[in-house]
Amino acid sequence: MNIKSAKELVAEATAEVETLSADAAVKLIGDPNVVFVDVREADERRKTGVLKGSVHASRGFLEFHADPDSPTHVKPLSSAKRVVLYCASGNRSALAAKTLKSIGIANVSHVTGGFSAMQKAGGETESAA
Repeated sequence: MNIKSAKELVAEATAEVETLSADAAVKLIGDPNVVFVDVREADERRKTGVLKGSVHASRGFLEFHADPDSPTHVKPLSSAKRVVLYCASGNRSALAAKTLKSIGIANVSHVTGGFSAMQKAGGETESAA
């Protein structure tokens, strides 16, 4: 059995989806045609805060959050806006972007370096709701 490593899966995902630098992502903040989606877990968000104006769709429930017929649907995922995903470092968001792309959300990208990189690039943060 040849099991792929997490590193290999992330590399494959990164090759298949658009990857934004933190600087490029921060320039999109405030664009009405862009929605930032935090795929981290709720406890991470509470500890570190979130990118101001972002929505939460945890990676563990991503397919349900993306499904308009699901009771846990996150409406911005089906809004036709550009979806920019972020996590703590960029690995989970790459995997999540690949997943969303595979289910038909075409205008999706993720941020390499994740939340902390966007903070360092000047992204405004707020406490998690």
